[in-house]
Amino acid sequence: MPSPQLLVLFGSQTGTAQDVSERLGREARRRRLGCRVQALDSYPVANLINEPLVIFVCATTGQGDPPDNMKNFWRFIFRKNLPSTALCQMDFAVLGLGDSSYAKFNFVAKKLHRRLLQLGGSALLPVCLGDDQHELGLPSKFTLLFLQEAPSTGSEGQRVAHPGSQEPPSESKPFLAPMISNQRVTGPSHFQDVRLIEFDILGSGISFAAGDVVLIQPSNSAAHVQRFCQVLGLDPDQVFMLQPREPDVSSPTRLPQPCSMWHLVSHYLDIASVPRRSFFELLACLSLHELEREKLLEFSSAQGQEELFEYCNRPRRTILEVLCDFPHTAAAIPPDYLLDLIPAIRPRAFSIASSLLTHPSRLQILVAVVQFQTRLKEPRRGLCSSWLASLDPGQGPVRVPLWVRPGSLAFPETPDTPVIMVGPGTGVAPFRAAIQERVARGQTGNFLFFGCRWRDQDFYWEAEWQELEKRDCLTLVPAFSREQEQKVYVQHRLRELGSLVWELLDHQATPSPCQRTSRKP
Repeated sequence: MPSPQLLVLFGSQTGTAQDVSERLGREARRRRLGCRVQALDSYPVANLINEPLVIFVCATTGQGDPPDNMKNFWRFIFRKNLPSTALCQMDFAVLGLGDSSYAKFNFVAKKLHRRLLQLGGSALLPVCLGDDQHELGLPSKFTLLFLQEAPSTGSEGQRVAHPGSQEPPSESKPFLAPMISNQRVTGPSHFQDVRLIEFDILGSGISFAAGDVVLIQPSNSAAHVQRFCQVLGLDPDQVFMLQPREPDVSSPTRLPQPCSMWHLVSHYLDIASVPRRSFFELLACLSLHELEREKLLEFSSAQGQEELFEYCNRPRRTILEVLCDFPHTAAAIPPDYLLDLIPAIRPRAFSIASSLLTHPSRLQILVAVVQFQTRLKEPRRGLCSSWLASLDPGQGPVRVPLWVRPGSLAFPETPDTPVIMVGPGTGVAPFRAAIQERVARGQTGNFLFFGCRWRDQDFYWEAEWQELEKRDCLTLVPAFSREQEQKVYVQHRLRELGSLVWELLDHQATPSPCQRTSRKP
């Protein structure tokens, strides 16, 4: 398969735009992306209709004039007889290099961006405007306008889907589902904490079938939020309005307006993630401490990637921990750059482990709490699983933002089609939903190969499976890998019992008690 092709075209008067373009080309090739870098007037502009991906880097000269090496391109691109679909196959981005002390700041980049849209091009992102007057060259995407007085109680809140809403819950408007129970289902001596968590989705408009997944938006721990605010010298109670610097950039829908610093750090900034190289690049630009800045530049350089891997990626060091290691730099970070520096918390997907036919208005998930040790003293913990495990509905109301999307597993709807399911560990979750659904519909031929370590420690839903076996609604084949001297896994059971399963399938014509007593959807 041919590698994707990128074209970088520049209009440069003093060489700065050319230098930036060549750097883009090097970065693209480093990422295995085929890339050509050319001056705009040396490129046959008629070929632009065949280019799928183009970045334009252009300076502005004089009183809003294009550089000398893009004037011919400029005249051509603004011909009135060019059709409005001329560039409909092209995805593009425009980077302008200008100086905000001039009246027509980045005039060429802004005008080019609008013209490419008029010709049918698809913008990958809003026009990017570099400013020579700015201390970093590129200003932050947003400004935080701090309010002198806190708003009245209740003004800050997350955009959510309300019960009875005609709009199904989504990432921009999740449903705040009450948590009904949060039960550990592994034995107390088992090495892993696994939870069966149930939510009430009554009135949410959520519907799902076996194989679908639920997405959950987690939050950072209170201890991590407090530590982050301390290191950066932020007041967690400070309230601000988030204002985009450019008119065509919108604020994140997940952030309320106004918003407190605590809400921003707790619910939006992914301070528990492992930082990328770009994080160190921007952090170096923000650093005022010579020694720390030197180290950050080393980490962000091509030569420093092996050392960065050993420092950050191998031990899974988090953004918060990196900031603690560079305290002088962290304390000098302007709040405006928080959203540029730190990515947003991403939702986590879990297989739904229940059927609405068996548990109406309920949604259950099986969650393995992620925790492991690296060479760092503090154990590494999964953000979402640890957050969910910490929630206790027995201590008071707990609500979790969630929504549902179709999964990749599909099950036959015809009642006489048997299904063989293989689900080791928590991977059995979607098959439990499928078995509940199929049994409720009178569908037999349900074969489950389930694997775990110990019968008495991590045999999820043992009693439920046994009850279905008694009713001839399920054939269960378990494998307990640690209960004998030689380990036995699910794949061993599949090999041993494969011929038996096919033999059983041949006898599915006789109605079982499961078929005779099932209820219809």
